[in-house]
Amino acid sequence: MLSLRTIARSVPRTISRTIVTSSRSALFRPVPTTAPKNVILQSALKPSYAAFSTSSVFKQSQAEGDFELAAKLEDELKHEKASGLEDLDSSVQNIQYVLQNNSWEVKDVPGDQEVVLTKKFGNEEIRLTFTVADLQNLSEQEEFDDQALSDELDFEAGHQPVNRGTNGNVAQHSEDRVAPADRELDELDRDLEPSFPARVNITVEKPSNGALLIQTVAQDGLFQIEEVSYFSKSDLAHAQTAEKDWARQSLYAGPPFENLDEDLQTFLERYLEERGINAELANMIPDYIQVKEQKEYVRWLENVKNFISA
Repeated sequence: MLSLRTIARSVPRTISRTIVTSSRSALFRPVPTTAPKNVILQSALKPSYAAFSTSSVFKQSQAEGDFELAAKLEDELKHEKASGLEDLDSSVQNIQYVLQNNSWEVKDVPGDQEVVLTKKFGNEEIRLTFTVADLQNLSEQEEFDDQALSDELDFEAGHQPVNRGTNGNVAQHSEDRVAPADRELDELDRDLEPSFPARVNITVEKPSNGALLIQTVAQDGLFQIEEVSYFSKSDLAHAQTAEKDWARQSLYAGPPFENLDEDLQTFLERYLEERGINAELANMIPDYIQVKEQKEYVRWLENVKNFISA
């Protein structure tokens, strides 16, 4: 689902900026008709290309668009610096709380999309990676898919989708069929913005024993495990080069997590929780992605503006 920050950026903002218009060359000014005929004839026969012998007119016309673009970038930059992180204040506080109360070390390089969290657990080296690209790749199609899934679940459960009648009329549900406690919970749910799905790769390494690669999606306080793979060479779990990624793809990755025995699924989920990969962290990662994306957006505006203005 599209984040509020992404939607807010797409809304045009009214700005007041100075637009510099270049004066036209005398070449393009009409010759007064009251002038003598011989003057008019001389003006007509004068070579027109002489006006282009200097590049001042061309450069001025070309720089006009650059100036307007730089002014717009500056305006957007001021707006984002003034209100960008204020809108994410609760996310910033959540990030600080989780990192201060846990032993995660953060590798967050300005300008890079990927963020890495690492920690020690006994003789294990645990590494989590996630990327800002997950927020940038969201689209309205996901909202459509969510609504289609909701309607499908309502149909399977034998319920009429809300506000859809059988004959085009609006469907009405009697209030006495909904428990008061459920109505209160529904009101709370409406105030909560569902988090977007963030892909998180988890590696657990042991000295001389290889590594596990656990591919998950963090959303709404849960780590949804998709696949658990084992590699005898721990560097294959990271696959930071094309060669290693190719070598990893040729190995058996294990079955989809949902195909495993339910008890085995439960034990694997507990395995992660005991290592601090829990609901608290699952809520923090989407927050971290939004805050980092905001910082990177401001950095991008500065870089582009400085380039245009140079």
